[in-house]
Amino acid sequence: MNTKQHERMSSAQGFIAALDQSGGSTPKALLNYGIDESRYFNEEEMFELVHKMRTRIIKSPSFTSEKILGAILFEHTMDNTIDNLSTAHYLWDIKGIVPFLKIDKGLADKKNGVQLMKDNPGLQQLLIRAKQYPIFGTKERSVIHEYNEQGIKDVVDQQFEVAQIILSHGLVPILEPEVDIHAKDKEKIEDYLLKLILEGLETLNKDQKVMFKLTIPSKNDHYFSLINHDKVIRVVALSGGYTQEEACTKLAKNHGLIASFSRAFSQGLNEKQSEEEFDSMMHESIDHIYYASIA
Repeated sequence: MNTKQHERMSSAQGFIAALDQSGGSTPKALLNYGIDESRYFNEEEMFELVHKMRTRIIKSPSFTSEKILGAILFEHTMDNTIDNLSTAHYLWDIKGIVPFLKIDKGLADKKNGVQLMKDNPGLQQLLIRAKQYPIFGTKERSVIHEYNEQGIKDVVDQQFEVAQIILSHGLVPILEPEVDIHAKDKEKIEDYLLKLILEGLETLNKDQKVMFKLTIPSKNDHYFSLINHDKVIRVVALSGGYTQEEACTKLAKNHGLIASFSRAFSQGLNEKQSEEEFDSMMHESIDHIYYASIA
């Protein structure tokens, strides 16, 4: 584990930018940026376009370590370059921003009210590759749609199982058991989820540290005990479909919880904007999310 990266993630103020849209979510991300499907004809062309978008974001004068602690990358982005440096090296060596890697392969079909992560037979090799870069940690997402105790337990068990693999490679896992913001019993789900997470943390060795990426809870400060847990480096929040305004308003009511927004982070950015317009929008979004994160 990189000591400087660990210190930054443990104690510095700021938030994590999620730049990790993968195959399924990339078309929508590009469309929001003003690029429709007529602009690309295969996956390779699509990923090159989204890499250009991410490069523009990362190189923006407003995208600095002053307010951004880390950035979560998609595998293709990690392997790509910015100014002849790997994206991860550019983030850490040039910007001083801690790089993370999204490692899941998407969601399995819904069962017991949840979607687990798909099987990931190439995970070990991906982690070996990640270690060639200054990657600090990883992110793994599953989704809880309904209050079903077996389903929620399956999600938490799988998250901790994969986290142990990540930890064995000397990386810090971000466990992401997302709760659907439209779930009928969202508050009840979050109560049971927290109980299982705290039990899961007891299975870790005393020197093992993890992070969590969670839906902004219905009850303010619901995850405060998790934020202050001695085995937790940081708890970050996903935007989950909320607009930037909604997400920031809700986030600011949760002490110690910081943002890791994707759609809400890139909201308002467009390919056709001039560099001045683009950076102005970036500056506004970063300030908005930063101040909600340190409230």
